[in-house]
Amino acid sequence: MTAYARTETLTGALLAPLDWARALALVVAFSLLTALAAQVAVPLLFTPVPITMQTFAVLLTGALLGRRLGALAMLAYLIEGACGLPFFAMGHGGIWHLLAAPTSGYLLSYPLAAFVTGWLAERGWDRKFLTAAAAMALGSIIILACGWLGMMRFFSPALAFVLGVAPFIVGDIIKLALAAAVLPTGWALLRRTSARQN
Repeated sequence: MTAYARTETLTGALLAPLDWARALALVVAFSLLTALAAQVAVPLLFTPVPITMQTFAVLLTGALLGRRLGALAMLAYLIEGACGLPFFAMGHGGIWHLLAAPTSGYLLSYPLAAFVTGWLAERGWDRKFLTAAAAMALGSIIILACGWLGMMRFFSPALAFVLGVAPFIVGDIIKLALAAAVLPTGWALLRRTSARQN
């Protein structure tokens, strides 16, 4: 069977070997997880960008699936939402929300953020909290930077930063810390289970 994900990621280690059927199931499952996380949303009156759990799902997807499957899961998520499914934040869907809405920059960044986070996870960054947090931080920076660029189509650079980046920095730090804590814990549990079996 052909392997579609490296075993260096936690999911790859748990489910190895990953044939195409398992890989496809993971891509679909994590795209749906991201869609579900998008519905955990708190609208803010002063900005068109709501607080959501999407970034948590995106970064965790990349770290757990690796660069290729993580990016594919995010591409699947974007395609699902662009087709009109209510998978984007606040139950939105459609091509306009993906390409022309003030929040489109954030959405379009997800495959790249998952790829970078997954690439680092494949190199062992997900096995310790500090390196896992650093990988998550890089992914988060990509999302915020792309979101800022997308907002600049509608606002000045300074106002776009105030509306689209500044309100989310503290929340993103909390979310990336949570995501970073999950990964080393998962590896530790896997090592204990393997030790018991041996």
